[in-house]
Amino acid sequence: MNKIVLPGGAGLVGQNLVARLRAKGYSHIVVIDKHKENLATLKSVQPDVVVELADLSKPGYWQRHFEGASVVVMLQAQIGGIHYQEFVDNNVTSTHLVLEEIRKHKVPQLIHISSSVVESVADDFYTRSKKEQEKMVLASGIECPILRPTLMFGWFDRKHLGWLSRFMAKQPVFPVPGDGRFMRQPLYVGDFCNVIISCIENNVRQGTFNISGHEKVDYIDIIREIKRATGAKARIVRIPYGLFYALLWVWALFDKNPPFTTQQLQALVAKDEFEVVDWPGMFGVRSTPFAEAINETFNHPVYSKVVLDF
Repeated sequence: MNKIVLPGGAGLVGQNLVARLRAKGYSHIVVIDKHKENLATLKSVQPDVVVELADLSKPGYWQRHFEGASVVVMLQAQIGGIHYQEFVDNNVTSTHLVLEEIRKHKVPQLIHISSSVVESVADDFYTRSKKEQEKMVLASGIECPILRPTLMFGWFDRKHLGWLSRFMAKQPVFPVPGDGRFMRQPLYVGDFCNVIISCIENNVRQGTFNISGHEKVDYIDIIREIKRATGAKARIVRIPYGLFYALLWVWALFDKNPPFTTQQLQALVAKDEFEVVDWPGMFGVRSTPFAEAINETFNHPVYSKVVLDF
């Protein structure tokens, strides 16, 4: 009967987490998010979940949901975009307000979803704001585990690998910057959600955990694996990094919310390598092999057909 509140729960992690919580019998779940279309998608797939359309960076009626909550999983995050204020609003200001509600209502358990980028060499809007967000959580004095996932993929992925797969399905040519040998540590979001559920069920109260994908895969090999799993016919073509950057820059002139930005391209080639720890052993969950996870992502009979709004 635990009441679980998910600020920012209509995105990739939230949608997957709700699906797995419901499968385990959790029935009192509240999702607060400002994305109207994705909340509607969540409600259509999980009709028993309580949803609230709200901007977490502004005080409002949404704050009442924290009363009586047993667990808060803080998921809200601005990942892409070209305006820094969006990152401040959605990663920093919203966190301040959520932490206030947790204190006010004495919510007994918080799980904070940070990001591996807090240890990245990259310097972009997302990295800066996530570093500030994590510092704010630590300074709050509220005991909680901090989970730092790497790049995630899985059901409901409207960006990242999900967007790449849809682009590949529609275009005859799929461009790859440079030689494509940019090492990634992709994390299956289903595994990450199982880590979160383990924190809830085992009442994990503290600790910072780097939840990295256990397989190191070059970007171009990720693209090839997506092509294999989806049966896409697009031809993979390498193009010079400078030209790729210029094309993204021009794209952003005509698209207020581009799916891939020049800052994200710079992060892709930053040559980060994140710590790999035995999180399967720590949390009692399985690390799904990359090829198996890709198949489940793109070929699940129900969830692979659900596409979130960008």
